[in-house]
Amino acid sequence: MILLQIENLTKSVGDRMLFADMTLGVNEGDKIGIIAKNGAGKSTMLRILAGKEDYDSGKITLRNGVRIGYLDQDSVFPPDMSVMQACLQAAPAPPEERHLDDGNSYAQRLRQLLFQLGLDDTDASVSTLSGGQLKRMAIACCLISAPDIILLDEPTNHLDIKVIEWLEGYLRRSRSTLMMVTHDRYFLDRVCNKIIEIDREQVYAYDGNYDYYIRRRSERIENMAAEQTRLKNTLRREQEWMSRQPQARAGKAKFRIDQFHELKSRANVNLTEKNVRLQTNKDTYIGSKIFEAEGICKRFGDKVILDDFTYTFARGEKVGLIGPNGVGKSTFIKMLQGIVPQDSGEWNIGETVRFGYYSQDGIEWDEGKRVIDAVTEIAEDIDMGGGVHVNPMNFLQRFLFSVPDQQKYIGKLSGGERRRLYLATVLMRNPNFLILDEPTNDLDIVTLGLLEEYLAEFKGCVLVVSHDRYFLDNIVDHIFVFEGDGVVKDFPGTYSEYRQWADERDKALAAESAAKTKEAPASVKQKTDRPRKMTFKEQREFEALEKEIESLSEEKGQLEALFNSGEAIADIADKAKRYEQVKTLLDEKETRWLELSEI
Repeated sequence: MILLQIENLTKSVGDRMLFADMTLGVNEGDKIGIIAKNGAGKSTMLRILAGKEDYDSGKITLRNGVRIGYLDQDSVFPPDMSVMQACLQAAPAPPEERHLDDGNSYAQRLRQLLFQLGLDDTDASVSTLSGGQLKRMAIACCLISAPDIILLDEPTNHLDIKVIEWLEGYLRRSRSTLMMVTHDRYFLDRVCNKIIEIDREQVYAYDGNYDYYIRRRSERIENMAAEQTRLKNTLRREQEWMSRQPQARAGKAKFRIDQFHELKSRANVNLTEKNVRLQTNKDTYIGSKIFEAEGICKRFGDKVILDDFTYTFARGEKVGLIGPNGVGKSTFIKMLQGIVPQDSGEWNIGETVRFGYYSQDGIEWDEGKRVIDAVTEIAEDIDMGGGVHVNPMNFLQRFLFSVPDQQKYIGKLSGGERRRLYLATVLMRNPNFLILDEPTNDLDIVTLGLLEEYLAEFKGCVLVVSHDRYFLDNIVDHIFVFEGDGVVKDFPGTYSEYRQWADERDKALAAESAAKTKEAPASVKQKTDRPRKMTFKEQREFEALEKEIESLSEEKGQLEALFNSGEAIADIADKAKRYEQVKTLLDEKETRWLELSEI
């Protein structure tokens, strides 16, 4: 059943066409990923479908009664409100549920959703939240009403991997129809059953996941290249005919001349992306001493970021940094560069090290400056190594900025185009130690592929903070896992290998805990059978603790299973509170049991 029909949709911005005559039907249950280069109109398309932006021509037909939920890239909430107040204002309860907002139904489901997204304190002020926490609020507001069609614009940006994987599972199980823009290729592969690509103002649909799309797109580009070769051969003959004297072009001249101009436009389709690659500097040199960290400690108040961190970085290492938002990954790389001071310990940096820092905060651009001018101000001659030098115009083309694109004012660039320009300015300085803080945010998939190829050949060192699992798997040799409270573990492998190891570890720990719970009565009985020096009251307490520990362990397991089930929980706030109480009680009971057992 078709929920949304798009017919001949056309949209331009100024004199630039984004897409023309787009026709598309969206069926119930479709989960569609939208892919294109930055600036090609992905976000604009979603805004049009959400009713947030006008279009030039065409028709959009929505089936009667269909509700749309929309997630913008950058959502804004009133800073003086609590999380719950702001969410209820942004996504109020439907009329049929408003009389239940006294703590039941809609409000409780909203609290549960926020809890599952990692926002436990719904009374916290919006003004205190990080970018990742604001993104979680926006996702909750989009999903809470269970819309028929969900439109998501870069939903994984600023989220940590744990929340991304929860959202991935939620959308995969959801019966809602989905259209989303994302650069997260694992996310696309595991959630989507259809891919739409906007390429050179045209729209191409692929019935399959991201992996299927990659194969079919490659075939399409190869076919286009072959067709262009054929057209150019024909065009060469027609050009010879056009070059003859007018009297030699008698007869059907007008028809053939019109055909020539059409042929010329078809033969001039820009396929440069097919052969574009970022060339690494072949002369990149980095000495044997990179950096040594000796006893680095850092805290903000009671929050410990690093606790006696010691490590020697070797030549050619490529390390990924993962962990929950706010655990200290960005602080770590800023300390390494001397941007943020450590409390104690010492960084010893090698003399040959030249850092190239790509910050998730980006840089401030002069909005009234053209792209080409911004790069030319940095360098008019760019050394690519091996005796190869290029000018800024040629260099920018390697970053998918066509000659017309280079004449754009920076203020007119999309968010992704700005990030691509920023990446170009970092790499053009020929660093030998790259520090990349969330480089995949806002970059399109084409640019990510180019960056991955560049990093695979890069002879220097790389430290990368990223939530993009596909990117990490392709780039890093090992991973620093930031676990919180200053603990950083070094895992020797990719993210997927780490995730498999962590899952197996968690299952083993759960099985061990369950086994100990079952064995507790026997061990207690053995202890109670031996001669004791306990008082009668202590002995009764000791025997009672066994039953309490078993009961609390069982309740804790049931609550954890409920939280991870993804099912609606009517009284999520109460259950979350009870969960914390159970953990505290269990710790107290087990500690007391050990004390008595040693008497």
